[in-house]
Amino acid sequence: MPRFAANLTFLFTEVPFLERFGAAREAGFDTVEILFPYDDPVGEVSDRLRDNGLTLALINTPPSNWAAGDRGFAAVPGLEARFRRDFEHCLRYAERLKPRHIHVMAGKASGLEARNIFVQNLAWAADLAADRSLTIEPINSVDMPGYFLNDFDQAAEIIAEVGAPNLGLQFDAYHAQIINGDAMAVWVKHGALARHIQVAGVPGRHEPAGGEIDYPAFFARLDSDGYSGFVSAEYHPSQRTEDGLGWAGLA
Repeated sequence: MPRFAANLTFLFTEVPFLERFGAAREAGFDTVEILFPYDDPVGEVSDRLRDNGLTLALINTPPSNWAAGDRGFAAVPGLEARFRRDFEHCLRYAERLKPRHIHVMAGKASGLEARNIFVQNLAWAADLAADRSLTIEPINSVDMPGYFLNDFDQAAEIIAEVGAPNLGLQFDAYHAQIINGDAMAVWVKHGALARHIQVAGVPGRHEPAGGEIDYPAFFARLDSDGYSGFVSAEYHPSQRTEDGLGWAGLA
């Protein structure tokens, strides 16, 4: 079986954020990811990771104002300076929290200019953070209308164009299923580029069990392909988080 991680932005929401680290450890996880750790002092987050013996798989670059609709800035024309400022802020958190990967969010944009800016910003970020693993993630346009990176072929082409050894694919099986209708086929085509995986059930974005994706077959394929990264639970629990972890062998 793959190594599973808990997304603390989605899971254990029955308790306040800083208490979710302990809840994840108690449930059997030794690795977590956090979408946006920027609302709490970095020292507090670092202490919770250390005190619970947890490692951090991933954080996202800041969206600035998620509630207002911001989804990052890496592909947004005219906001290159904003992206670079925010990326440097992210690196300061990464220095303390030591995530395995940083997900660079493209933001809402479209067209050739946005693509060129995305490539340029990714190349800049990969060079600035040469000792960090960076990822980009296609996100379906139903959940996130207007998001620039919404296709796996597109992501593969951009990764190849940037050509940085520390840039790879963040493969979310939930988004792959919605975008292409066959998450396994997308994995077969692009899985070699993947550095980090996220999972959720389709439809509903609940536990990765049942539904349109055969997750036991998907996990077996990851094992047979030799995938060595983490598989993160990024879903909205349909019940108390701890009661729905049977899919990971933790309940």
